[in-house]
Amino acid sequence: MWTGVTLFLFLVCCQIPLYGIKNTTPSDSFYWMRVILASNRGTLMELGISPIITASFVIQILTGTGLIPIDQSLAEDRDLYDAAQKLLGILITFGQAVAYVLSGTYGDINQIGSGNALLIIIQLVCSGLMVLLLDELLRKGYGLGSGISLLIATNVCETIMWKAFSPIAINSGRGAEFEGAVIALVHLLLTRSNKLSALHEAFFRSHLPNITNLLATIVIFLLVVYLQGFHVAIAITRPGSNETMLYPIKLFYTSTIPIIFQTALVSNVYIFSQLLYRKFPSNFLVQLLGVWEYVEGELVPKGGLAYYFAPPTSLWAVLYDPLHAIIYITFVLTFCAVFSRLWIYISGSSPEDVAQQLSGHVVSNFQDKASTLRMLNRYIPDAAAFGGICIGALSIFADLFGALGTGTGILLAVTSIYQYFEMFAKEQSMKMF
Repeated sequence: MWTGVTLFLFLVCCQIPLYGIKNTTPSDSFYWMRVILASNRGTLMELGISPIITASFVIQILTGTGLIPIDQSLAEDRDLYDAAQKLLGILITFGQAVAYVLSGTYGDINQIGSGNALLIIIQLVCSGLMVLLLDELLRKGYGLGSGISLLIATNVCETIMWKAFSPIAINSGRGAEFEGAVIALVHLLLTRSNKLSALHEAFFRSHLPNITNLLATIVIFLLVVYLQGFHVAIAITRPGSNETMLYPIKLFYTSTIPIIFQTALVSNVYIFSQLLYRKFPSNFLVQLLGVWEYVEGELVPKGGLAYYFAPPTSLWAVLYDPLHAIIYITFVLTFCAVFSRLWIYISGSSPEDVAQQLSGHVVSNFQDKASTLRMLNRYIPDAAAFGGICIGALSIFADLFGALGTGTGILLAVTSIYQYFEMFAKEQSMKMF
């Protein structure tokens, strides 16, 4: 029930527009991150889960590097840790709301007025606080899974279904065309006399979702589900006992955490790069962070870090600017590999932590914990790094082929749905006993 309430509030807020905005142009430089951040432009869900992810990222880094000492075995330390993360989430919500307004996302301050600007900030902060509370509600056990996973999966599935079956007709100068890829395929086959031309347009049209995008989405879904099952099973036993268990070390050992934080990092770079560029467009350091231009009514990065952090939109874009593609691919793969390996020590899933969790069990054919730790060190760091590279590569591959919902969004959705499937399967198996 609580999971349903969370979804209902999220979907309603995704449709309620912000009061006081003046900028009605279709420009949206965050379009490729919207699905991942569970946000919707110009609505109460403008910020989405970005404040939660950013706060979690900062706190985890501070605790993992020892700048904030914490003992997870102490209830008081755990409470302080949660309180610090919530406080930072609130501060980031306020900071991002102010940055959005000052950067001119909703119109120039002189046009919308200081009163409307303040109202927009209040709306963004209140909706951001609601998302923080909904995530806390689910994490405390009132719902299923976490708020981050649930909202991302919902937003991705909604986007894919809409782009595949949208009944909205759009006139692009060649007559009415349906936005949904499947609806457009049926419409073109019924109305065009040249069926081969109709099929070609349905599969390869570039201005609206096409069947090739939909097929790429299905392929990525199936590939991620298949790779979810990849693991190395280590046989463990308790000394003096003949009972043997298998401990699986999955390929996606750190799940999709690296790509989530990579997206959060880029989104914050975008926000503050736009804000600074509008105020100081000729400053060298600001241009180094990002240079922005309007292209066909859309604000896009044309230089600086913001440009090279943005994914190429297609294979043609790779051929047009190979340097951009090389830097972007290197950045994503390196970040995912390094952060995945770092994350196991920050999140308490390192070989040492796993050895302690085994509580007296050792790897079969070994009799001491030191040998068990050496075996875990042999697999876990490499699995984390290689799994991060695979996550990044899948995301890049999906984006290049135009998968609906973006490659990162599909990865997050499939992983979240798979976790829910495992949760239900586990509950059903417990009921049988």
